[in-house]
Amino acid sequence: MWLLVSGLTPQLTFIWYCFIRPLTGAKDQKARLDKFYEGQADVYDATRRGLLRGRKTMLNLSAGHLRSLRANNPEKRLVWVDIGGGTGHNIELMDQFFPITSFDAVYLIDLCEPLLQVARKRFVKKGWTNVHILCQDASDFMLPEWQQSSSQGIDPKGSVGFVTLSYSLSMIPNFYTLIDQGLLSVVDFYTAGKNTSLHEKAIGGESKECVWLSRWFWQIWFDFDNVHLSPARRSYLEYRFGTIKSYNGRNRFVLPFIIRIPYYIWLGRPRAADVSKTCHAFEIEGGNTVGNCSPTSSPSIHVLKEEDLMLASSSSAESGLTALDLGSPMIEKQPEAQPSAVVVNITPPFSSFHYQVNKPWRLPYYEHPVHKEFRTFIYSFTWEDPYVDVKHLELTKEDSMFVITSAGDNALHYAIAARPRSIHCVDMNPCQGHLLELKLACIQCLPYTDFFSLFGTGYHSSFRYLLDSKISPYISSSAYQFWRINASMFTIPTKPFYFHGYSGWALRLSRFIFTLAGVQKDVERMCGCDTLDEQVRIWKGKVRPVLLNPLILALLRNPVFCWNALGVPMNQRRMLLNDGSIYEYIRDTLDPLVSTYLVKTDNYFYLLCLLGYYTPASCPAYLTRPGFEALKANKGKSLEAFRLHTDSIYNVLIGLSHRSLTRVLLMDHLDWFTQGSQEVDDEIKQLFRVVAPGGSVFWRSAARYPWYNEVFERRGFQVEAVAVRDGGEKGQKVPLDKVNMYASFWKATRVQT
Repeated sequence: MWLLVSGLTPQLTFIWYCFIRPLTGAKDQKARLDKFYEGQADVYDATRRGLLRGRKTMLNLSAGHLRSLRANNPEKRLVWVDIGGGTGHNIELMDQFFPITSFDAVYLIDLCEPLLQVARKRFVKKGWTNVHILCQDASDFMLPEWQQSSSQGIDPKGSVGFVTLSYSLSMIPNFYTLIDQGLLSVVDFYTAGKNTSLHEKAIGGESKECVWLSRWFWQIWFDFDNVHLSPARRSYLEYRFGTIKSYNGRNRFVLPFIIRIPYYIWLGRPRAADVSKTCHAFEIEGGNTVGNCSPTSSPSIHVLKEEDLMLASSSSAESGLTALDLGSPMIEKQPEAQPSAVVVNITPPFSSFHYQVNKPWRLPYYEHPVHKEFRTFIYSFTWEDPYVDVKHLELTKEDSMFVITSAGDNALHYAIAARPRSIHCVDMNPCQGHLLELKLACIQCLPYTDFFSLFGTGYHSSFRYLLDSKISPYISSSAYQFWRINASMFTIPTKPFYFHGYSGWALRLSRFIFTLAGVQKDVERMCGCDTLDEQVRIWKGKVRPVLLNPLILALLRNPVFCWNALGVPMNQRRMLLNDGSIYEYIRDTLDPLVSTYLVKTDNYFYLLCLLGYYTPASCPAYLTRPGFEALKANKGKSLEAFRLHTDSIYNVLIGLSHRSLTRVLLMDHLDWFTQGSQEVDDEIKQLFRVVAPGGSVFWRSAARYPWYNEVFERRGFQVEAVAVRDGGEKGQKVPLDKVNMYASFWKATRVQT
């Protein structure tokens, strides 16, 4: 019993001082802090590990961004001020991610003497001579070096490059007087209502809203300890500083399904920070820019599509669209602008996209009601053969491409093949953009072995660490939040990455069917065959009878399964069935492939579907070592061509300048519309406007002769078939490509006018 009580001493001490002992007689903030912590300072760290979540993540994130910022300015002194650092735990923890000896000076600022006594002992043991402890008010402190600089007529605060507030912002009475220099990192409790402003949408913030009970309960509870969770503190922080990263979490350390304390991690930079280097991502080919890249407070004039104004959607690098950062911009019509355009007078603060440290591939976008329909990505891999695309695209370095994002595999293939001048990747599903952002960032900052582990095998046990320490400076705040929440997609060995997303349902179902039918081992043998004869023998004898049995065919005829598992919408399914039965479709798709391409080395599409992962011998070009190194060469120069749009194809097209594109790939996008749709006519009309004379548009279709071919011809394109499936009862003999899922492949060339 004594051992049990002794082992619980830290927890019992915490309960006594936090919940039972009255806090009376203290006249000011310092007296309250000293009295509250004097008996529990020695057990503070041991009792706060579970309560104060996110500190390690905040420091790891900060270290990653500090390395990037310092690489851009290696000569500048680096001074860290840890405000409200108490026992010095954060500084000791930071040494794991960014060596303390790398700082020119580290200052721990706190008003509580009992906690600082613990810090002094800690730092003496570590032997750090550049770490200094100051018992001062966090809202009005003075560093020793500032006094010396002031006497020499130098602005003293310019020397501070890094400031952290770990669960201290909510405890500072006068929180307005924060340092306005360097990188600012905060982790703290918070509450927030449901009505988010336009600025809050601009800087991201998934899962920020708190339900009413949580909002009021925690605000009242923490107020007893003079911890202020009012939304005003965080709102002021996000307004005064430019947001780099933002994450909202819930602490479930006591009763996981009942107690959920809201906490957030936030990184920002002063609004006066130089964000001009991010402007290249918003350049218009005519010379203008999208988004106000000036760090000044003066307003700027930009052109916006009228129909997107209320959504504040910035969907195109060449559109003249800009991110709206305030809720009431000044708006006026501009007769000289193209139709459906307005002029917007905009002032800072900017969205989080503008303050991204490195490689701003993603264009600013604002949360659209449609975005909420996409909880995750539909496609974890791209289901069209880029080798056939490249053969007919005839790409050069001067081409400007427009492609559907999907999983980004094909866009990366085009970059490897020809390094075109620009590649506009468009997808309404923001999660598809998050996926391509992640791939681009990992190419930029990771070695090949880590990269292949993530996107080849789909598993990396250290993904969370890599995300915070290396990847985060290269992705937007929105993408970071998505992958922080969904980090388990890469960290479960029995459920690798490609088993997630809507397409993951199909892979998991196929594995279940093969296991249930007792042919899973045969499938694995087929993926390891060295000859086509052996592969065909296993296919015909073992695997084909399973896939073409009546139960599977009935499942494939189900429209709900076709959409949720295969990403095949109702209209496309109808087009497919108009040309034949499901049995004929599966037969004509798979039989020619198995007899033409070795899955082991020459058809990575089906290797992934059958095994759930790629191998070095069979994988997309970007996952091969030569492809990876080509993309990574010259500090990722070829990656600068990417522009990621989070909007509809039509909205992006109407923003592009006339004749600015030379190659467009629509995949099977037009199959999704009903026959005779006005939307298709409008989209093709815009394609004719933005494609340069002699430029080409490519698409695939589930129909042998899709109805919208006539619309292309009517709008001024010359249409020709690249490949069309054979008809007849005997079925297709030669596959159209290594996927062979589509009945036809088409090319439309813009006629000279």
